Amino acid sequence: MTASPDLGTPAATSSGVVPTSIPAPAPVPLPEPPVPPVPPAVTAPFDSTAFRAVFRRHAAGVAVITAAGARPAGFTATSLTSVSADPPLLSFGISSTGSAWRTIADAGHVGVHILGEHQEEVAATFARSGADRFAPPTAWGPGPYGVPLLEDVQAWLVARVLARIPAGDHRIVVAQAVAGAPGGEAARPLLYHHGRYNALRH
Repeated sequence: MTASPDLGTPAATSSGVVPTSIPAPAPVPLPEPPVPPVPPAVTAPFDSTAFRAVFRRHAAGVAVITAAGARPAGFTATSLTSVSADPPLLSFGISSTGSAWRTIADAGHVGVHILGEHQEEVAATFARSGADRFAPPTAWGPGPYGVPLLEDVQAWLVARVLARIPAGDHRIVVAQAVAGAPGGEAARPLLYHHGRYNALRH
């Protein structure tokens, strides 16, 4: 019987040299991706006058924010924003030098009122420096958690304050709605655009 050849040993060539294994080819380096150009550094702050001029062209709804304190406080806001539906969160900005900030800084709850086009005078009263904003003819009464609520508004909310975030010369207040309702009769909203109050024209 003929013995099986040893398959594990490479056969010698005619020259008597046992061939070695062929080395794997060296990896080919991939080209580096192009580096995007670096934008020029901003060396000067954007002009605040131009910034205000841009936002004068942004039409915004008008709201009044109120809070209870030693005396009720409130101010007109065009920065009201719906942040989340679940949970129901909202936000608004308030000047940290405004008279209403001292009360809202300590308030656990705030009132949010959406104004209709017939309430331009209400908006003007709550924006006027030094005015007794809750004196007649302002119609209001205590609501949930003692928050002062205005009458005859488009819609209202009472919200629990969750955060007060510093932002330049303002504070961003984030709050969660705990009560509220639309007004009895839907009317066109009051808007603020180009430095004056307006209404929808359709």
